[in-house]
Amino acid sequence: MSDLPPPPTAARTPRRVEQLGRVRVDDYAWMKDDNWQKVLRDPSLIRADVRAHLEAENAYTGAVLAPTEALQAEIVAEIRGRMKEDDSSLPSPDGPWDYLVRYETGGQHPIHARRPRGQNGPEEILLDIDALAAAEIAKGASYFDVVDVQHTDDHLRLVYAADLQGSEYCRIFVKDLATGVTHDTGIDASTGDFAVTPDSRFLFWVWRDENGRSSRVYRRPLDGSEDTLVHDEADEGMFVSVGVSASRAFVMISSGNHDLTETWLIDAGDPTAAPRVVEPRTEGLRYSVTPWPAPDQPGRLVILTDADGAVDFQLRLTDAAAPGRSNWTPWIAHAPGRYIVTAQATSGHLIRLERVNANNRIVITRSSDLAEQVISFDEPAYVAGFQSGYEYDTNTLRVTYQSPTTPASWYDYDLTTHERTLRKTQEVPSGHDPAAYEARRLYAIAADGAEVPITVLMRKGQALDGSAPLLLYGYGSYGLPMNPGFSISRLSLVDRGFVFAIAHVRGGSEKGWGWFLDGRGAKKTNTFTDFIACAEHLAREGYSRAGRMVAMGGSAGGMLMGAVANLRPDLWAGIVAQVPFVDVLNTMSDDSLPLTPPEWPEWGNPLLSEEAYDRIAAYSPYDNVTAQPYPAVLATGGLSDPRVTYWEPAKWVAKLRAHTTGDAPILLKINMDAGHAGASGRFDGLKEVALDYAFAIWAADRAGA
Repeated sequence: MSDLPPPPTAARTPRRVEQLGRVRVDDYAWMKDDNWQKVLRDPSLIRADVRAHLEAENAYTGAVLAPTEALQAEIVAEIRGRMKEDDSSLPSPDGPWDYLVRYETGGQHPIHARRPRGQNGPEEILLDIDALAAAEIAKGASYFDVVDVQHTDDHLRLVYAADLQGSEYCRIFVKDLATGVTHDTGIDASTGDFAVTPDSRFLFWVWRDENGRSSRVYRRPLDGSEDTLVHDEADEGMFVSVGVSASRAFVMISSGNHDLTETWLIDAGDPTAAPRVVEPRTEGLRYSVTPWPAPDQPGRLVILTDADGAVDFQLRLTDAAAPGRSNWTPWIAHAPGRYIVTAQATSGHLIRLERVNANNRIVITRSSDLAEQVISFDEPAYVAGFQSGYEYDTNTLRVTYQSPTTPASWYDYDLTTHERTLRKTQEVPSGHDPAAYEARRLYAIAADGAEVPITVLMRKGQALDGSAPLLLYGYGSYGLPMNPGFSISRLSLVDRGFVFAIAHVRGGSEKGWGWFLDGRGAKKTNTFTDFIACAEHLAREGYSRAGRMVAMGGSAGGMLMGAVANLRPDLWAGIVAQVPFVDVLNTMSDDSLPLTPPEWPEWGNPLLSEEAYDRIAAYSPYDNVTAQPYPAVLATGGLSDPRVTYWEPAKWVAKLRAHTTGDAPILLKINMDAGHAGASGRFDGLKEVALDYAFAIWAADRAGA
């Protein structure tokens, strides 16, 4: 380390904050550019001193990790070798066409295409995103991503939303498929969430305000430029979305946060009609709506809801003519621990996804008599799901399956005969032998007795003597599960002797919605102590040992990384915190930030509640950095990230470096050209994965065998 340049020393400019009678001092608040809203849209506007500091941090990280550059290149080559570069999705039929998405060898972005139904050609290219990206790069752009593509029901036009900065402010375009002419709608503040009415006449789109929030839904003629406001969400704490039901009967507007939801219906036969609310918002009531008409019930709606204490959700039935809660009739009762995740309708069946103990199953209900059939699998850890098709009147369901050792498979499942036909298996061109690996499901016992699932992937025959390096991944927020699927990138760690483990901690929904509720708000610290319990269990069972493990998590999982760094730094050889939400108290106290009001139900509102303030202050990673020997840390961020702003990892790294009593490097890598999701191209993204993995290997080697 003696040949390295000294790490950047961030200026300490104390800023005193008084709030609810409490005082905190923030030495690094200056890193937040007061003009951050404009920086999101144009990163070149970042204040000069902030840019200089971030560039110095990037240079230092590059210098420290320079010895891993060959390893990074090797990992990129390995992962790329496992990718079928000229891959293609299975065709999805819609009317006279089969629609598909494919990649060409060397292509960073997909190509959207179609061909006559049931035939192998000729193919018509609808949207070549590689070509679009190349055109933008030629104009000087450093980022380009298309976030959604939809064809109209009459098959004459294609609508797509493009993010030109990584800031998630999207521009919407309409392409005439007969002439090939693309029209720029002038909509440049879309969230990328839009819907085209089944009559192919109107576009509904969601507007993102100057603070990055989705708050309005507009309608415009697909051939016009005049917008009509359809929905204006007054509550800045609600997320807004729009879509069309699978039955094509309704345009649906949804608004919600983590505690309540509300849905409006617009008859697709009358797109300019005013929306009708299904059930007005009520604190603590969450519901979603799936229209499922039947011959004798043309207005039948399926309601997935947590009403009346159904923590893991239930299904009820109602009618679109009078859809309110008072008319919801019981159907599929609540069963604790069986979390009903989602429901999808076809003309003859309703398909629901359920999760029990971190694994999924698919349940299919026949419309005519409500008889059920179940699709389940036998591996100890796996991911099963289904894909939505374009057609409502179908007897075919596309089912997906994968596990930590088994590449993804796609099946066509006949809803009438129950026959399952394998249509595609994920190819690994460089070769993959599932028998060479082993996946296990373990359980750690948390301090309060809860059983926390752990999914482990390792080489078969891995010695369990504590000598192996181990990467433990975790998230644990918003009810999002960390599914135990197949990953071509993780093999680059496992093939080098790593054990890869996922801690299914509270705050996710792996064991039901109650598992989420037990890891939020007043119970948030369960997420952190569960993760630590998983690490300790893995060490006791010989999968690794304290000081030989690397922890990894991103976004809210990055907050988990910051918390466990403060609580148990001795466990880790290194910590990879990807776009980490670590400045929790300051962020939840800044109601101008895009996600702050919608996030208050998750974390609490420290602007109004002394209890919430004190609770967040007690665990917020940035606020709890102390003088102790921290492990090696790699924190990453994106300059145009609207979700976790760049200054969060920058401030955290500066404070860690100022307080650590150890000699392990504290590193920051900010992507100056991207946002929350990182680089937009599929190969450019591999470089970021390789950096994280090379750091993990370097940190574990640094800690010693």
